[in-house]
Amino acid sequence: MVYKKFGKRFFDISLSLFLILIFSPIMLVVFLILIFSNHKPVIFIQKRPGYNEQIFKLYKFATMNNNRDLNNILLADKDRITNLGNWLRKTSLDELPQLFNVLIGDMSFVGPRPLLVEYLDKYNTEQKRRHTVKPGITGYAQVNGRNNISWQKKFELDIYYVNKINFLLDVRILISTLIKVFKKEDISKTGFVTTDKFLGNE
Repeated sequence: MVYKKFGKRFFDISLSLFLILIFSPIMLVVFLILIFSNHKPVIFIQKRPGYNEQIFKLYKFATMNNNRDLNNILLADKDRITNLGNWLRKTSLDELPQLFNVLIGDMSFVGPRPLLVEYLDKYNTEQKRRHTVKPGITGYAQVNGRNNISWQKKFELDIYYVNKINFLLDVRILISTLIKVFKKEDISKTGFVTTDKFLGNE
């Protein structure tokens, strides 16, 4: 309980400051590469629901362009992801700007991943409990299948984390995340460039 109320935030601030200092040269290089390769947009900004369903702006390096068809409708994800963007996703470098989300308090290092605002009215009462903690850069679902498991399984794992949250569990998840990043496991669901949409509970 003490960790959840006080220690977790102290851990997030300390680690995010340290990692921002360590990774700032890499973030600068990625930023410049995206600019000089004429990759637009450079930073992906999207509103996501966080703690208590409060909306915040999530930051990532953009991995897709905004190309549209003749009717001015965005092309499918698989047609908009760029070669550079695909590499950023595989290395998880696209997630680095979320360190600032953690620093300012919108997110934590570990917690249920922040999903789309449009999903809020699709959750059942139990699934809504994922918003009783701050969303995370990584989470229990991400180290137990990530995008290769069903939505129902993801929510079960999110709620497990909400019920069991503690320092050792966070450390285990962070270590497991690093291993998966190096192995490039479960980055996208088989047959999808991005994960399939949550359509609600049957």
